[in-house]
Amino acid sequence: MDLYSTNSLMKLTPHAFVVAGISALLAASMPSSLAAADTIKLKGGATIDGAVIKRTDRRIWIDVGATVLDFSMDDVDTVDSTNAAANVETKLDTLFSTAAGLADLPPREQARILGPAVIKVSTPGGLGSGVILSRDGYAITNAHVVQGETNLRATVWFAQADGTLKRTDIDDVELVAVNNHIDLALVKLKHPEGKDFLFAPVQDAEKLETGQSVFAIGSPLGLERTLTQGVISTTQRSFDGLTYIQTDTPINPGNSGGPLFNTKGEVIGITNMGIRGGEALGFAIPARYVKDFIRNRESFAYDKNNPNSGHNYQKPPTRTKDGAPPTLKDGSAAPALKS
Repeated sequence: MDLYSTNSLMKLTPHAFVVAGISALLAASMPSSLAAADTIKLKGGATIDGAVIKRTDRRIWIDVGATVLDFSMDDVDTVDSTNAAANVETKLDTLFSTAAGLADLPPREQARILGPAVIKVSTPGGLGSGVILSRDGYAITNAHVVQGETNLRATVWFAQADGTLKRTDIDDVELVAVNNHIDLALVKLKHPEGKDFLFAPVQDAEKLETGQSVFAIGSPLGLERTLTQGVISTTQRSFDGLTYIQTDTPINPGNSGGPLFNTKGEVIGITNMGIRGGEALGFAIPARYVKDFIRNRESFAYDKNNPNSGHNYQKPPTRTKDGAPPTLKDGSAAPALKS
């Protein structure tokens, strides 16, 4: 193989004649803890505050405390979803976060929420992708993306007040740690305005299933912010003593280092390779390896003078004497040097 590096819901379907009274009903029954979770505006004019627990292209389920409401997306005007951001707990000592109570959302909606956390990583020798995991700008990419390079650039898309994204290149990128064996690198970005970065949560307890829907965001062949989706083909594919997530999600050169998400918007893996000539054969480094790498980052701290770090350049041996080199090992004489 040629690997390249890179039913228990209560259904209350609304009708036009009851939509107008839903808000009043919910105001009396909804606990305050849900009051600011998600806001759903219906086409009939009613507004519902609750927690979106599942959403597809056709239906949406909203937990309002007393019950779970089930709506057709044809009746929904807008959904202002926080994606349980209030439940995200940042572990500053480990430079990544986990989240609780995240809603299942379609990839297109998750891409809108999480897209600004995905970056493009550029070096003089090529490019790849990455994902920001902390508000301080710590991000993960592949070791082979930054291999032998210290001149790094990150392209970030900052969310604007009008809902648009501003493309920004950041040249102040520090290479913090590199582990070539598991093909991971930790970098740190400096926000040009000194603000916090939008970041993506990492899956806490590993829950992966064959057939599970997943999606990837990255820059395949330099095509920025590309969304691809598929399923997990197998959760444990072994290469060189490590296990990887195999997926039929299209993974191409340039995707390397980018995140593989589940439908809750959690990073479940870092895409790093595919098989040339094979279709729908992509692989990702499981999140458990990512978390272990970050927790033990001091063991893999980047040092330009450490041959086990990102640089592997060796100086050629120096000649001890001037003139022609000594006799070759097979007994023949080396040709004389011409001045």
